[in-house]
Amino acid sequence: MNFLPEVFSNNSAMVNGELVIGGCKATSLAKEFGTPLFVIDENDFKSRINGWKNALNSNFGSSAGEVYYASKSFVSVEVAKWIAEAGIGIDVCTGGELAVALAANFPANRIEVHGNNKSEAEIAKAISVGVAKIVIDSMQEIERVDRLAKAAGKVQNVLLRITPGVEAHTHEAISTAHEDVKFGFSIASGAAWKAIIATQSASNLALEGLHCHIGSQIFENEGFILATQKLLELSAKFRDEFKSELSELDLGGGYGIAYLAGDKTFDPNQVMAALAELVKSECNRHNLKVPKISIEPGRAIAGPTTTTLYEVGTTKDVELEGGKTRRYIAVDGGMSDNIRPGLYGAKYSALLANRTSTSTGINSRLVGKHCETGDIIIREIDLPSDVAPGDILAIPATGAYGRSMASNYNHMLKPAVISVANGSARTILRRESEADLLALDVVEAPRTIK
Repeated sequence: MNFLPEVFSNNSAMVNGELVIGGCKATSLAKEFGTPLFVIDENDFKSRINGWKNALNSNFGSSAGEVYYASKSFVSVEVAKWIAEAGIGIDVCTGGELAVALAANFPANRIEVHGNNKSEAEIAKAISVGVAKIVIDSMQEIERVDRLAKAAGKVQNVLLRITPGVEAHTHEAISTAHEDVKFGFSIASGAAWKAIIATQSASNLALEGLHCHIGSQIFENEGFILATQKLLELSAKFRDEFKSELSELDLGGGYGIAYLAGDKTFDPNQVMAALAELVKSECNRHNLKVPKISIEPGRAIAGPTTTTLYEVGTTKDVELEGGKTRRYIAVDGGMSDNIRPGLYGAKYSALLANRTSTSTGINSRLVGKHCETGDIIIREIDLPSDVAPGDILAIPATGAYGRSMASNYNHMLKPAVISVANGSARTILRRESEADLLALDVVEAPRTIK
């Protein structure tokens, strides 16, 4: 169980046998803020934002569009402020995510609104605050956005989310661009072209371009290549029909990160260089001007920057068939703060964070404290045989879809999120209290509903 630099944040290290993140000892953080605890390496987060922004700008030059941080991976008011200060955009997919961005005074003209079933209230709010664009996902939404924009006396810039029929090499639950999904307009079925015609006919919509997102945690380039080719073919058809060119192509995100030893992580410069070469080649083939190219990295920014700290509560040995033994190590969190292993079999690594152990490794299963057999954080891992109650275990690369997918299952309290930098730490999302859980309970007299 060695320290793996490739899966921890850039400012993490083992110092005298103890994990140190952003200059702060894991034991000190656990003592000061409690566990479970999400620890964000603030400087690493900001450097990853700049890495993607600089890569897009340097490879596309005047054709560089916007880097939109995918807020679904993780967002808070403070994180939205970091994103705004870095000068990139933010992608929101619910009214709640939009509310967080607005609470951070995020510039509305750098907000992109997503989602496959936006309510009229969400659409109206987005239009009223002046968001940069709305990504339209259905024929009904074309009518809704057009009608609500007209009521507001505005012409709303929009993108159409296109389904190019790409089978991304990732888990089915996070693959989003093949035909049998809830997202977007299919090219193969003709739905995409019908949506273009309808949008062009809407008096209060301005079609800026096309959008595609093929999935998440993808390591191969083939899906991105095929999706880009198909979207530019559609752009050429648009040009031929309407005698004008679409100004933007948003190619989404989904770039994979390292969770385990041996995993690779997409390098922003390599990704953008390859994408720029492809886009320019395909535009040349179709005699198109190179449009503004926008991207939406979320996990690739947030994921590696955060480590979850847990305290071990109990251990027990379970006899298996064939005379084998498995050590169950239970911590004070679990599926309520990291549902990904249970939801689609995501795999993580773990590290004894508070001390050095010379004990031999033992076949272990790291589990949570919920009343579910499936409450498993790591199904199989070798951990030191002397791991005991009170020890601190660190799970790296939990910045994306950890806290953002957290629940109150079993009435667990959602953990705090703290930011560390240069030896200092501060809370950016406080730990929930029992009072928070009880605050929604009401005693109300019955009312007659007609």
